[in-house]
Amino acid sequence: MAGMPDGDGGSPLVRNILMVVGGIFMIGTTIFMVQAYNRLNDMEDAQRKAQKDVVKKLDESTAQTRAQVNVLADKVGMTHKELSKKATDLQVQEQATQARLKADEEATTKQFGQVATDVSGVKGDVTKVASDVTDTKADLATTKGKLEHAIGDLNQHSELIAKSHDELEFLKHRGDRDYFEFTLHKGKAATHVSIISLELKKVDPKKSKFTLNVLAEDKRIEKKDRNINEPLQFYTGRERALFEVVINSVTKDEATGYLSTPKNAATAQMPSHGATPQ
Repeated sequence: MAGMPDGDGGSPLVRNILMVVGGIFMIGTTIFMVQAYNRLNDMEDAQRKAQKDVVKKLDESTAQTRAQVNVLADKVGMTHKELSKKATDLQVQEQATQARLKADEEATTKQFGQVATDVSGVKGDVTKVASDVTDTKADLATTKGKLEHAIGDLNQHSELIAKSHDELEFLKHRGDRDYFEFTLHKGKAATHVSIISLELKKVDPKKSKFTLNVLAEDKRIEKKDRNINEPLQFYTGRERALFEVVINSVTKDEATGYLSTPKNAATAQMPSHGATPQ
């Protein structure tokens, strides 16, 4: 039929259109591929640049870090040196302190030893002084006790003591002193003898001891635990004359003896129950 394409390929118009479309497609594909290639190149360039920037920044950061590390290492090294020096100084100071403390301890020990020696010496002296003081106190107590027995008591044996009536008669005939014999009764009132009075307080016949009071010049003097034939001497009277009492014997309730006075010392008359001058 007229106007229909040939059976071997169609009309030239279609072929031309197809060829144009094919050319345009090829051109568009080529342009696309070129653009894609260029884009890929640009992307690769950008990536390489970015990598370079990153590497550069890493290098810079690494360098900076290394510099900081070096500075820090220097500081740490300096600090370590300083610490080592301070440790050394402290060790030297500690050794010096220990040496000084040891010397002080030795000196103190030596001083304590000396003080202990001195204290021991002082203790010895104190002990001796204390012993002397004790002895002195005992002596003073004994002396005080003896002095308290009577006013003017000489506490010594007279050279002329009569131990019996016959011996007393012999002394009377000498005429040197006056003698008054008496007998005292325990528990009774005081007995007047010459210008004094005597009061018997206690008698111990087994031990030949007695205790009596001497009343003279308004004073009462106790003669305690005395022995028979022991002279009891004292001073009394206006002229402070020496008087002497001697007890020759004692019984359960009585004591017999005599009073010796200076010649004519008696100034008062004895009552009838008292002793009279012989």
